[in-house]
Amino acid sequence: MSRIGKQPIPIPSGVKVAIKNGSVQVEGPKGKLSTRLPQGVQVELKDGQLLAQRDSDAKPHRANHGMARALLANSVTGVTEGFEKRLDLVGVGFRAEVAGGFLNLGLGYSHPVQVPIPEGIEISVERTKKPIQQYVATITVKGISKQEVGQLAADIRALRKPDVYKGKGIRYEGEFIKLKVGKKGA
Repeated sequence: MSRIGKQPIPIPSGVKVAIKNGSVQVEGPKGKLSTRLPQGVQVELKDGQLLAQRDSDAKPHRANHGMARALLANSVTGVTEGFEKRLDLVGVGFRAEVAGGFLNLGLGYSHPVQVPIPEGIEISVERTKKPIQQYVATITVKGISKQEVGQLAADIRALRKPDVYKGKGIRYEGEFIKLKVGKKGA
């Protein structure tokens, strides 16, 4: 039995769960999410808890059991608390602002970079003191879908990955960048 898959998912008050045709719809105070169940995994609602069970011990069913339970747990957490990723923008002359449904970034390229903000995702930019040299701002990505929040944060980071010599670029909050030594004088 999967150690993750057999754990029950507690349903907080104010959250509605509907199981229909191989998908589970979770509705809470922050919004509504729908999760498709992989083949071979069934879900039942019992005593205010969601239980994921697999049809057999076949390898694909065992593999999908824990994943299905984790996806459902993320849906429940998303509609109650939401998810958040924070990115630090580091570099002299770099800038970030939110305007008109876009995240506008100045990343040292010859052109500004515009990232469209998808529906259901919130992005904010704040400037606070951090011990990072050349720190500019923190970009916060919030939403109810863990997958969408993580993907958008990864797409933003990919626009200017941290440089290994100076540390300039976009990094996750708390990410450690080991800097390389530059050229040595001969």
